[in-house]
Amino acid sequence: MTEPLDAPPPPAPLLVIVDGANVVGSRPDGWWRDREGAAERLRDRLADQGLPGRTEPVEIVLVVEGAARGVTSVPGVRVEAAPGSGDDRIVELVAASTGRARLVITADRELRRRVAELGAEVAGPRTVPG
Repeated sequence: MTEPLDAPPPPAPLLVIVDGANVVGSRPDGWWRDREGAAERLRDRLADQGLPGRTEPVEIVLVVEGAARGVTSVPGVRVEAAPGSGDDRIVELVAASTGRARLVITADRELRRRVAELGAEVAGPRTVPG
């Protein structure tokens, strides 16, 4: 069955933006010895498990910075390497995606405030599979 030509497009999936440095840093598992490796493990968990508790389609973006900038995208997770501040890149992504549901995963209070002002939902690092 085909959709009528004048049917509205389906809504965009929930945009989930993960503050990589903040989420990786929330678990004392030795991440500081290999920041890129820790970010890759987070990316792979997200690609494998998605976002627990969410049954609707999601688009996952992992924002990395500093020593983790070499991490690449994989199917299911787009990696954005922040040229400067990861927080600033996250705010840019949220601002550029108005008109759709957005969820930012971070514990950073100032970042949470900034993205909430733009209409995004926020959740803490425990939202991400561990």
